[in-house]
Amino acid sequence: MTDRPPLPPFSRETALQKVQAAEDAWNTRDPEQVAAAYTADSVWRNRDRFIAGRDEIVAFLAGKWQRELDYALRKNLWTFGEDRIAVRFQYESHDTAGQWWRSYGNELWEFDFRGLMRRREASINDAPIAESERRIFGPRPEAERGTEFPLR
Repeated sequence: MTDRPPLPPFSRETALQKVQAAEDAWNTRDPEQVAAAYTADSVWRNRDRFIAGRDEIVAFLAGKWQRELDYALRKNLWTFGEDRIAVRFQYESHDTAGQWWRSYGNELWEFDFRGLMRRREASINDAPIAESERRIFGPRPEAERGTEFPLR
């Protein structure tokens, strides 16, 4: 297992780097790439689902991105500690019927000494939106990195 920098303990700068790296990975919609940032025995609570280990993470993400089409995400650092980071996020996607959704949430992350996430807890709410209300189009442009994404 190799290190996944930045490593704890986190500073504001390294916590921001970790959040941006997570956003970038999730925007690939590649379950294997995303799962590589987690420990082999990582545990998740995602909404009302409990997931354990990389194999379950990959299966969960593959199903997620089959249902949540054209998924695009923005994450913002909320706070951080020695080996923990809290983020708020928003993402948009549409279902197979064409209904667009904006999903709002908060995540709590805990990392091991190698910088791999060993615990993730996500609380998420979905709001239906019209396609004309979309604000998130693909990965964050370079010019917007480091900026707070507005709540509404």
